[in-house]
Amino acid sequence: GEVQKYDKRHLFSLAGEEKEYKAGTEKLIVEYKGWKLCLLVCYDLRFPVFSRNTEGYDVMIYVASWPESRIFAWDSLLRARAIENMSYVIGVNRTGEDDDHYYHPGHSQVLDCLGADVLQAESKEGVFTVELDRDMLHQTREKFGFLEDRDSFNLQD
Repeated sequence: GEVQKYDKRHLFSLAGEEKEYKAGTEKLIVEYKGWKLCLLVCYDLRFPVFSRNTEGYDVMIYVASWPESRIFAWDSLLRARAIENMSYVIGVNRTGEDDDHYYHPGHSQVLDCLGADVLQAESKEGVFTVELDRDMLHQTREKFGFLEDRDSFNLQD
């Protein structure tokens, strides 16, 4: 297999990440078994411009550490990213208490391109299997055409 590297674009200043790390500048999209996957980390979820589907990816995957106090935002933003990008979204969030005594309730989930639940793990830990439907994804994109109506702009640092 091939190893890829993604540097988190949006550093979490509330936790001082910018003091320890340098923000990434490149979006990472990889192909796996015919699927185009956009890989993102945690706080990147709050910034829709960077994750915008201008490269035709099929699945957006977020790996995260969102605590209970922000879990409503986690759930809501994952659904919004699925709908606005017409892509599947997989959100993988940690469970349990961290070293700073923040509780992380999980809420890992898979959403389809219309924001509907494919899987809701709630607070369960585990390995879950889902089947993604590429035909449904492409038919839905073709039917609604939302991605063709987006505004164009460029990101600058």
